[in-house]
Amino acid sequence: MIRAGIRPLRVNMRAEFLATFPVSRETEAKLARYEIMLLERNQTLSLIAPSTAETIWTRHFLDSAQLARLLPATERPVVDIGTGAGFPGLVLAIVGVPNVHLIEHNMQKVAFLRSVVAVLGLSVTIHAMKSDAVRPFYAGVVMARALKPLDQLIALGRRFLGPDSVCLFPKGRRAEEEMAAAAGRWHMKAERFPSVTDPESTIFRLSNFAEVGA
Repeated sequence: MIRAGIRPLRVNMRAEFLATFPVSRETEAKLARYEIMLLERNQTLSLIAPSTAETIWTRHFLDSAQLARLLPATERPVVDIGTGAGFPGLVLAIVGVPNVHLIEHNMQKVAFLRSVVAVLGLSVTIHAMKSDAVRPFYAGVVMARALKPLDQLIALGRRFLGPDSVCLFPKGRRAEEEMAAAAGRWHMKAERFPSVTDPESTIFRLSNFAEVGA
């Protein structure tokens, strides 16, 4: 079992999260409980890299929460493809983003997600299957973190996109290389935003898709 006490480094990371992305005490408590559940379950299931265990509040929570500021105003679902341990979708649900849908086909990870949703009392829809097995529906936002190259993410997300939907895809050092490859397959509007957690990372907000040659 992981003790409820928080080690100094994690205290610093938590303070950095709260300084960058202020939340209520209730939300902070939910994130703290999520952290404990992550660390406990990570002992038997690979949810996060061990090297990031001390930096969960920045490496995973803040990296996910920052997307909330880039979400368009929409009442349609926010879909997280291949959410894994819940990044970024579950974090966004905790900080108050409504109508979040999590797609994950690993049943052990699905069980973990369901336990977090139950313990924290969240209103989240979980699709326990691969994204191409989910019956298509019209989402306002499609997102994914650390899943596939950009052109493949767009292909996966297309089944959920309507005329005013957007995609949010955080990318690392190869962001522009991936964008160049995607632009050879898709016409789209592409906006770029710097990541608050990594100066070498970019968040793409994409919209108005059409397949090249279609």
